[in-house]
Amino acid sequence: MATQDRLTEIRARASATGPTLQRPDPLLRIEGLSVSYGPNEVVSNVGFELGRGKSLALIGESGSGKSTIARAVLRLLPSRGTATGRVEFDGQEVLGLSESRFRPLRGRAIGFVPQDPGNALNPVRLIGAQAMEAAALLDEPNKAIRKALILETFAQVGLDNPQRVYDSYPHQLSGGMLQRVLIGLAVLPRPSLLVADEPTSALDVTIQKRILDLLSKLQHELNISLLLITHDLAIAAERADSLVVLKDGVIQEAGNTASVFSSPASAYAKKLHADVPSLNPNRYARLRDPGFRLLDADAGKSPKIEVSAVTKTFTVDGRAVTAVNDVSFAVPAGTTHALVGESGSGKTTAIRLLLGLEQPDTGNISVAGDKVTGRSQESLRSVWRHLQFVYQNPFTSLDPTWTVEQLVREPLDRFKIGTREERVGQVREALANVGLAEHLLSRKPDALSGGQRQRVAIARALVLKPDVIVLDEPTSALDVSVQADIVEVLLSLQANLGLTYVFVSHDLALVRQLAHTVSVMHRGRVVEQGTVPDIFDNPQQPYTVSLLKSIPSGNARTASLSKPQPRRIINQEQVA
Repeated sequence: MATQDRLTEIRARASATGPTLQRPDPLLRIEGLSVSYGPNEVVSNVGFELGRGKSLALIGESGSGKSTIARAVLRLLPSRGTATGRVEFDGQEVLGLSESRFRPLRGRAIGFVPQDPGNALNPVRLIGAQAMEAAALLDEPNKAIRKALILETFAQVGLDNPQRVYDSYPHQLSGGMLQRVLIGLAVLPRPSLLVADEPTSALDVTIQKRILDLLSKLQHELNISLLLITHDLAIAAERADSLVVLKDGVIQEAGNTASVFSSPASAYAKKLHADVPSLNPNRYARLRDPGFRLLDADAGKSPKIEVSAVTKTFTVDGRAVTAVNDVSFAVPAGTTHALVGESGSGKTTAIRLLLGLEQPDTGNISVAGDKVTGRSQESLRSVWRHLQFVYQNPFTSLDPTWTVEQLVREPLDRFKIGTREERVGQVREALANVGLAEHLLSRKPDALSGGQRQRVAIARALVLKPDVIVLDEPTSALDVSVQADIVEVLLSLQANLGLTYVFVSHDLALVRQLAHTVSVMHRGRVVEQGTVPDIFDNPQQPYTVSLLKSIPSGNARTASLSKPQPRRIINQEQVA
């Protein structure tokens, strides 16, 4: 049989036996699901249904039980995890099946898209070799046909050059391309159910939109049911037919999207709604207003930060790559300036130049009148005394062997500021400024939550009493509720201490809440800049428009639904 004829036969067989068959009963039904790790119950009496070809989002913060429920459905709980209750897939109870009987369902009938493509793919093996393992689920012995199906699926998920992707290692592809690879491998066997665990949390806002659009497209074209796990209510509202809101392993509220999103009834769902930046752009208006007044009052005065016509070129694989090209911006004292753009736009290189970690090929940078360019690392110590940096990921930026007190005190020790007793007092003051209690001083990072770790990182930057703090995606690794707490801390500190921030982010909704002025970067250049209201309300460049259109609003799915129907509120006492 010719290869093309065999491909046609496989596709027809998948259609005949796959998700196009319609039954009135739901594809996935969960009743009374509880999950424990040892004596600790982390999911309690959870139940919901997912119809064929429909989408449902599990929403909640880290630790709410979302991923644990997904792992229970996939039968991928760790050995110490115990699940009780009932999980029905396609009319069959699967929680009690042996691994040997369930294994044929995993991958074939139930697909999985993990959160982090960097960890999900083997970095030392070609994409094609790993794709062949997924293609083994097709029960197709002909290697040429399996490869043809892989390339066809890669094209279907929007990878422009499937053969190049097939022949590449993971590090040779962008994050968005890797996530498309994972989605392609998940849908290759044409599953009935696709479980997507935070599939866009590590991606730029425009890539995020493309991936979510792709999932929605595949769901409708292949009639796949989608179980979407996310902490972002706006994303869930756009992409899911129904929502289940979780907190501490317990359902707080459940119902169709229009009901839960437009008028949340439980206190926790209301808080999630309030914490989504895109839904509440003016939430911190009172804290930001002093900065806008400073913009008007300081017009014509020397800025706190001045970057003038800076260019930086690197040599990569024998060719010159211009990472920053003729970039200029100025930041008045007491205000926040944001650098926004996709990965590769030059944001990180720009802040490395600002911090003196790299020297530009041309151009000048000054902070509080002190020139940063053309100086040795030793002579920059006096600048760094007043210019501090908060890293992106609080889980990797803090030494895991040090206590909170050691982490926050280290800058004072390095600059030999004050006596030992005075340093102890300054550490406590810095912790109080970020809302952390003194009893945390003896803890190490692994005993802290993500939000607490980032507060420690901010306290560490504050302890020297700097004038300027550079923040590199300081909330991108955090849940929206924790992110909201950090933003409030930063703006309160700015209002009280007169700090100047440079805020690097790809999240334009967060920038609108936090910043006063913004530079939009694309391929190393500033394509548009001005005040946040001007840029957001009246963008002039197509690239800026595309970024703004990528901000999830929740409107699409809500608008497409009929009149909101009644929903379940599990914890009546939590209704505000």
